[in-house]
Amino acid sequence: MAMTGLDLPLGTPLPSFRLPWGGRPETWSSEQAQGKPLLVLFICNHCPYVIHIASRLAELAKKWQEQGVVVVGINSNDPETYPDDAPEKMPAEAARAGYDFPYLFDAEQSVAKAFRAACTPDIFLFDATGKLFYHGQFDAARPKNDLPVTGADLDAAVQALLAGQPAPSVVQPCMGCSIKWRPGNEPQ
Repeated sequence: MAMTGLDLPLGTPLPSFRLPWGGRPETWSSEQAQGKPLLVLFICNHCPYVIHIASRLAELAKKWQEQGVVVVGINSNDPETYPDDAPEKMPAEAARAGYDFPYLFDAEQSVAKAFRAACTPDIFLFDATGKLFYHGQFDAARPKNDLPVTGADLDAAVQALLAGQPAPSVVQPCMGCSIKWRPGNEPQ
């Protein structure tokens, strides 16, 4: 079921987290982005909204990383009910999509809760001091509309952040599939 991201005030502090890479032995910590802009993407393997933007997201993520933005993807879906999102399947999905950023697995779903993430994709851009700068859509393209996938909304926010400009004043919320919570683990 499609839903939109929750409204969060700009300036919300970055939740601290440490997660394993999906299907790999390494871990990644938010401390690794200290003093740098950080883009946190709640994504997954099976969601048609994520699949729809994946190749353009991968292209732009490379550009943003070259510009000094740290990019990380987080899969918080329950693999028991959605086996396509199992951590061992994440490396193949990252390779297929072209992601060259850490793609982490949130088995306890505690990081998704800390961020108040609601859907995939759910996009959070933090400035170098760890304050929320942008929480909104990638662009207006959806799997069933004919709009081109450009990433224009998120790219404009990244460029404004890097240029020291104010955050966009009009933001459309993220839209996608709901995060697949483990039974009994749904946010209150």
